[in-house]
Amino acid sequence: MTRVLVVDDEPQIVRALVINLKARKYEVDAAPDGATALRLAADRHPDVVVLDLGLPDMDGVEVIKGLRGWTRVPILVLSARQTSDEKVEALDAGADDYVTKPFGMDELLARLRAAVRRAEPVGGVEDGVVVVETEGFTVDLAAKKVHRDGRDVRLTPTEWHLLEVLVRNSGRLVSQKQLLQEVWGPSYGTETNYLRVYMAQLRRKLESDPSHPRHFVTEPGMGYRFER
Repeated sequence: MTRVLVVDDEPQIVRALVINLKARKYEVDAAPDGATALRLAADRHPDVVVLDLGLPDMDGVEVIKGLRGWTRVPILVLSARQTSDEKVEALDAGADDYVTKPFGMDELLARLRAAVRRAEPVGGVEDGVVVVETEGFTVDLAAKKVHRDGRDVRLTPTEWHLLEVLVRNSGRLVSQKQLLQEVWGPSYGTETNYLRVYMAQLRRKLESDPSHPRHFVTEPGMGYRFER
């Protein structure tokens, strides 16, 4: 059963989320502040976190950073903050998706399902091992790991899913729409700012010169291509 950690200091929102999630057979824990959220995450190991940014004791971005220090659990931000700078800050810190308040419950649940699905282990890999090597890093598709300079590179579930789609289509142009729909879901297709943010993160983590990428190539107005 999927366990959800809801982090919000508005009791009516927490109540609505708990009722709707439990009705759909999710297990739910709730935290009214960041410190409680971090403690519950460590104790209960949720499968996905729904996080408000405006918490009484700390900013939600700090909670994201705290979680990303040790876990790749999908984080769905739920916030009244609507400026693109604030969204990008949360995504850069390691959030996987962003829903603004007020929100529709159906949309939120669909985003939550997509976040959980993206975090599921890769299946159907022949012989259990598919390794793609470049001169700077190695991608192990079966183990869902990336190695660079002898160390594991920590990726969020969304970063991993984006990398996986590109690597599996090595040398081929993958359109912006295809990437959005494969990584974020079929209802996406125009949110190209998501791609810019996450491609920049992958380049920072894996390219030797992120400002002049060799492996993650942009085809302006069309899409992206992975080159070994």
